[in-house]
Amino acid sequence: MDLIEVERKRELADSEALRRRLAELGYREISSLTEVDTYYSRSDVDYMETVECLRVRQREGSAEITYKPPSNTATHSDRGVIAKREINVRLADAGQAGAANALLEAVGMIELVRVEKARTTYRHPGHDGTTISIDILTGVGAFVETEILTTDSEDAATQLEGIEQAIGVSTYPIVRLPYRDVVIHARTAV
Repeated sequence: MDLIEVERKRELADSEALRRRLAELGYREISSLTEVDTYYSRSDVDYMETVECLRVRQREGSAEITYKPPSNTATHSDRGVIAKREINVRLADAGQAGAANALLEAVGMIELVRVEKARTTYRHPGHDGTTISIDILTGVGAFVETEILTTDSEDAATQLEGIEQAIGVSTYPIVRLPYRDVVIHARTAV
């Protein structure tokens, strides 16, 4: 059975307070890196409208191409939980991101936006499939993303709510848009 990524993002007013709370609860930092994501759409299908994702992600030491299918009521709950199958193709190394971007443009894909974020990811020793990421988006602000990899999205949504409650973010505003859209909206609001 394919794994499904179940996640929810929230606005984060104080990333340092959350870092302290995670440490108190036994979460361990597993990575801290910068990611540059270049998002694409097709000329005949507006991925902003379908909430589809095609991106090239470059980070220190690696790169990948990711596709997430269109969104609908089955993939986005009214509680802001997103549950989608994700297709990832790992590239040979970080230098391959440029070639992947060139390939997508050569076959007619249209670049929508580049998103740069500093991401620090935490995991609790007792929860292997769950991560908490603090994301600082350049020019936009701070966010927290709780993510569970599972085959049972209903159970994961309940687990996700419990984790958010425990780490103290359950009352923060839910971000229903992908970071791609958040960055585009922030740029057009200026």
